[in-house]
Amino acid sequence: MKPTDYNFRVKDSILGLQFLFVAFGALVLVPILTGLDPNVALFTAGLGTLVFQYVNRSCVPPIFLASSFAFIAPISYGVATWGIPATMSGLVAAGFLYVVLSFLIRLKGDNFLHKLLPSVVVGPVIMSIGLILSPVAVNMAMGKTGDGSAVLVPFEQAIIISMIALLVTIFVSLLGKGIFKLVPILLGIIAGYLVSLYFGIVDFSGIANASWFAMPNFTAPEFNWQAIIFILPIAIAPAIEHIGDILAISNVTKQDYLKKPGLKNTLLGDGLATSVASLFGGPPNTTYSEVTGAVTVTKAYNPAIMTWAAICAILLAFVGKLGAILATIPTPVMGGIMLLLFGIIATLGISTLSKANIDFSCPRNMAIVSMILVFSIGGMTFNFGGVPFAGIGLGAIVGVFLNLVLPKAS
Repeated sequence: MKPTDYNFRVKDSILGLQFLFVAFGALVLVPILTGLDPNVALFTAGLGTLVFQYVNRSCVPPIFLASSFAFIAPISYGVATWGIPATMSGLVAAGFLYVVLSFLIRLKGDNFLHKLLPSVVVGPVIMSIGLILSPVAVNMAMGKTGDGSAVLVPFEQAIIISMIALLVTIFVSLLGKGIFKLVPILLGIIAGYLVSLYFGIVDFSGIANASWFAMPNFTAPEFNWQAIIFILPIAIAPAIEHIGDILAISNVTKQDYLKKPGLKNTLLGDGLATSVASLFGGPPNTTYSEVTGAVTVTKAYNPAIMTWAAICAILLAFVGKLGAILATIPTPVMGGIMLLLFGIIATLGISTLSKANIDFSCPRNMAIVSMILVFSIGGMTFNFGGVPFAGIGLGAIVGVFLNLVLPKAS
């Protein structure tokens, strides 16, 4: 191996670690919020990225896959209702839905997905995800458990911590330059953590007891029809989001990845990455827009860099003290970050409707959007054969059904 080759590889590994740093805050946030293991999420993010790269090896986009925010609500509900193994079976099925969609695209073309899942359906589904989660964020920001049943931190301290974490995240995202603009969540968590240290509410006992090297708490799925039916429809929203992410990286690199390797392959890779992650007890994977932003800033278009990022994530997953450190983050810190994140998710749904120029003077559009929102958020439940359909999944199914059966305005 030539020295020049070695230097090039060292440079790629350093850039890969930098990109992992950009993704780190959001990557570990999802498992922390949903009761999963952050070290497992690191492992499955790295493994999922490698799976995606293998599937798209003919022309690999420089993207990194990690924990999907769209699944926070269903994972939280699933873990509380059926446990982690059963919830994982639903997430495996969600990944397979991506796979099915990718094969339908092979048969019917890219426009098929837009016809089945237009913006008038996807927009309100995304809005529902953020709005359903908002009470959890508010409770945690006030120092309570997510369901508000217990007080973990006194309100006077919790509200100061959560608001500082929130404001730092907002101001960094608006005013930050360079690498700082890419990691507002991470900086917000650090700010909230420092204030928590000042108030003396951080418990470090778990760090001392944790070993440096530890196997992540891998969890195998256990088949559960209720979890599968509840989670499966929620994959609709991130499947559409995937298209936007591929368009974004195409615009950055000036290479049309919708043509090669093609949406049929990128969606297949994303779906397999999600299912593989769930087999180990990790959250579903999705392409990370913040990493795409880092690619834009650095002009580092070589997909090998993302391979190094994936390898670094897998190696860090076996550092036991890392998981113990993450476990010390107080509830109000995460609540403050969640206030912004879940609000942004709801706003992205509004943006989806706005960009598609949805005409709300049209009764058909109003019916679809309103029914998705009310069925998702209002608590409507249907039972078929003893299996309940409720929440976001029910709203998504209703939206798809109405879009297919309601006559379009002439």
